[in-house]
Formats: sequence, structure tokens, C-alpha cells
Amino acid sequence: MQAPTRSSRVALAALIAALLYLPGLGAPALWEPDEGRYAEVAREMVVSGDYITPRDDLVRYFEKPPLVYWAEAAAIRLFGANEFAVRLPAALFTIGQVAATCLIGEAMFGAAAGFAGALVLALCPLVFAFARFATLDPALAFFLTAAVGAFYLAAERPDFGGGMGRAWMWIASAMLALGTLAKGPVALVLGGAIALTWIVLEGRGREVRRMPLLSCVAEYAVIVAPWFLLAAIRNPGFLSFFFVHEHLERFVSSREHAWGPYFFIPIVVAGTWPWLFFVPLGIHAVRELPEAHQRKNRSALRLLAVWFTLIFVFFSIPRSKLGSYILPALPPIAMVSGLALARLGATNREQRTRLMGRFALLNLAIGAVAIIVLVTIRARIGLTIALDGTAIAVVVAAGAIAAWALAARTNRVGYVFAAIALAMATTSWLGQRARIHSGATISYRDLARQIQPYEGCLLVSYRHFVQALPFYTGRREILVQYWGELAPFARTPDERAGFVGTAAKLRDVWASNRCVVLIANRADLAELSKTLNPAPRIIGCEGKKLALYNQEVSHVAAGCEVREDRNAPAGTTGQLNRRHLDSTRLACS
Repeated sequence: MQAPTRSSRVALAALIAALLYLPGLGAPALWEPDEGRYAEVAREMVVSGDYITPRDDLVRYFEKPPLVYWAEAAAIRLFGANEFAVRLPAALFTIGQVAATCLIGEAMFGAAAGFAGALVLALCPLVFAFARFATLDPALAFFLTAAVGAFYLAAERPDFGGGMGRAWMWIASAMLALGTLAKGPVALVLGGAIALTWIVLEGRGREVRRMPLLSCVAEYAVIVAPWFLLAAIRNPGFLSFFFVHEHLERFVSSREHAWGPYFFIPIVVAGTWPWLFFVPLGIHAVRELPEAHQRKNRSALRLLAVWFTLIFVFFSIPRSKLGSYILPALPPIAMVSGLALARLGATNREQRTRLMGRFALLNLAIGAVAIIVLVTIRARIGLTIALDGTAIAVVVAAGAIAAWALAARTNRVGYVFAAIALAMATTSWLGQRARIHSGATISYRDLARQIQPYEGCLLVSYRHFVQALPFYTGRREILVQYWGELAPFARTPDERAGFVGTAAKLRDVWASNRCVVLIANRADLAELSKTLNPAPRIIGCEGKKLALYNQEVSHVAAGCEVREDRNAPAGTTGQLNRRHLDSTRLACS
């Protein structure tokens, strides 16, 4: 029987990742605020036909470059404006990262290690979570992984030379350019820093002159420059806002998501467990290789160390942090863990049994602590989520025990790996179930359904911005006493028409002949009931939000126990209709 080829192994790793990430991708509602925001920007691109200037709620929005919006817009055109389409690019980028990890790991440590490393990455809890979440970081993670991998494959050639060496450098340059269009200059900064640091550590500085640097720079500029130039021409002030305000100032300030320098330590541990356990074994395995292989493998290990360390340190420096930022740093952990698992068969059964026994006991201890914590806080998080979390802890511990038992009874290391992988796949889906159960506190799809029958009315939000409502309703959301991230480019009359600056103007709008649906926090209901005339009627609610109405209705949702209107449109789609975007312009500036 013919052995699998490299391409078939890469394809199989991608297929397994697809089977993990794609089923049920559109089931959960869009989470606030990020998923709702990015979904609406992409939807408005499709509606307006303008793919140069991103807009959120009809206001220009330049916090991020457009590549992920383009991908989401393409998916919306193919599948409609729904959750599956919006999340599909993140899933595909993560599948691509898994495939790239397989290719890179195989080049570094061999076929078995590369394939195992790819599956480890696919089954890391943090990777699984963000593969099914509409955000920008999976794209950056894929392009950085592909860029560093292509650079390594070029570096394998003597003096970076030959046609294939140049080709891999051009691929690396293209990946950095696309990463820049996905998340900004951070892709170039990190990719360049990783490559340069490793070259210095390897003592290969003289070989830099043989790299096709000029052609790589030209290729990068050709890919990146057109959008930046067009956006700058159409939107004065864009370049200063994008590079200074959104990147330099965000890096040195703590204006949002402020956390301390140790934020990513628990994120990395929890986000890669239980695979992180095998990293020391993988490092030790390199030292045990035959002398002929040690130089290449140690060089690869240094690249992985530089790759992880630079990204970890870079994102730990600023106070502004999100858990997804660390995604590009996880492939090195996965590849070293994959090497350890591939080399596990080289140990004798007694050593394997002892190692996997420690693994099982550690996971049992972690599971026991997790269950105690979940039981303690069940009143705050809800019984269903507590039960889901308990099930996750039990399954991980059971998988570790099964791996221990198999290590003691068989020499087939693949069975040991399969036991852990099956447990992690199960826990990933249990985590998805917990996400759906927690959706009422962080998403407002049901609220959008409840107000859908009132589509001819103004949609107004009081002192906040429910990011997903424009996507779900296809209507502009007028913001009262709130500007947020939309403030910098809300300059034209049409853009400023989406904002109500004072409570007095809200009262005027509410008292007009136009029907108004007002979204407010439950805590604000008493205040609004005193100041608004006519008295607001509750027509819907979800989580901490209420939908209030300024007209007479035949049925009012007493006590917020709202019965879903059976005549409301089924499904979760936003409406791709320019009429909805244009008809809600409010002249109240």
C-alpha cells in the first residue's frame, strides 16, 4: 500500500479541522459587540456596493482594514446575511492555519510530528472557540503562520537560493501583505521581527543579501497600497487615524480592554491544555535525536521559540488586550507537542505508562478543582452552564485516564493520541453548547425578532449601541447620547443624522407622529417612564435589554414575558435591502 503523500496529509488535517469547525457554525446568535459589528460592516458593503470604505450603521468605520470584511461580504453574497456566512471566513482561515501547521511541522520534524501537530492545533480550546467566532484574529493567525512557514521553507535552501527559495520568500511576502490587509501593520512587524531575530541567532546574517528583498518589498506594496491609497483619497484624515490613533496610540495606551502584563499566561495555559503538558517532552525529544538530525531540529526549535516568545511579549506589553490576540503564537506549541506525541512510541512501555499516569493524575486534579468552582458559582452562571462545565472537566479527565490505560496496554501510540483527541473534540462541542446557553446575556437575536414586525418605525438605542441589531433588522440604529467608536468619522450630515445628542431631542422624537422602537437597559426604564410622553410600552426584551414603543399596541409584554410574534419573519437573516438603510434617516442633528 502506497504511503500517504505530504499533500494528502495536509488535506486530511484540513478535512478533520473542517469537520470540527463547520457543523452548526450558524447556530449561536451573534455575540456583542464584535460579531455584530463585523457582520454589519460586511452586510453594508454588500448593500452599498462600496468595498473601499467600511461602514458600521452607515458611519465610516476605519478601526480595521477590510480583508476580513471582504471575505464576510463574499460569504453573505453566497449564503445570505446570516450567522453561518459571517463566521465562515474565521473557520476557513483557521482550517488554513491547521493545514499550514501540518506542512511546516512536517518540514521541521517529519511527517508524523507535522500531522500530530496540526491536529493538536485544531483541538486547542482557544483555537476551536475562535474558529467559530466572527473576528479578525483567525485571519492574522493564518497569514502569520503561513508567512513564517514559507520563510522557514525558503531558509532550508542553502543561502536562501534557487528558484524554490525565492518562490517561498515571495509567498511569505504575499502572506504578510494579506495579513496587513486583515489586521494592520502588526502582521509585517511581527513577521519581520521573527525572521530577523532567527537569522541573527542562527548566524546567517550574510545570507540576507541573497534574499530577493527588493522584489518582496515591491510585491508587498503592490498588494497593500491600492486599498490604503483609495481609502485615503476618498476619506481625508484616514491615514493619520488608522496608523496613529488606531495602532500607535492603541499600543501605548490603555483606552480599552486594559489588563496587566500577565494576562496571556492563563489564556495560553487554558487555551492549549492538555496539549501544553507535552511541550517539555517535545523539547527533550530533539536532544535525543541522532546527531545528523539534531542541527536541523534544534534550528527549527529555535525558530519556534522566537515565534512564540516575540508574539507573546509583543501583545503583553500594551495594556489593551483580548484573548484572541495570542492565536498567532499557538502553532509553535502545537508543533512541539506534535513532536512529543510522535516520539512517544520511541519510549518503552514503562516510561510511557509513567508519563501518561502523571498526565491523568494532573487532569483529574484540575477537573476536581474546576467542578468545585463550578458548583460554588452555579447561582451566578446558571445551572445549565455549570453542568456543561462539569461535563467538560469529566470528559477531559476520562480521556486522560483512557490514554493512560492504553499506554500501559499497547505499543500503538496512535491509540493514546486518539483517546486524548476524542476527549478534546467532545469538550469543544460541549463548550459550544455552553456558548449557546449563555447567549441570552451577550446576544440579542431574539430581541431583533421581537421588533421585526415594527420595521417601519425608527429604531433608537438609549446610551448604548446594540451592534447586531442593524444586521438582524436591516435598519439603521439611531444612537442617543452615545458615539463610541463611530465618533471619529461621523462628520457628514447623513452620518451625524444617526445620533441624538440630548435627552430633550429624544423626547421630541418620541412625541412625534413617527412610531419609534427604543432599545434601553432595564435599569433605565424607571427614568424613561418619567421623562417620555406617551408612556413607553414594552414590546420585547432579552437579557438586560428592553424594547419600548411609543404607540398603542394590542398586546404589551407585561413583566417582559414576551411571546414571539408568529407573523414575524422566520430565520436569523438581516435584510439585504437598500430601502431599509435609507428610510430610517432621522433629521435631528
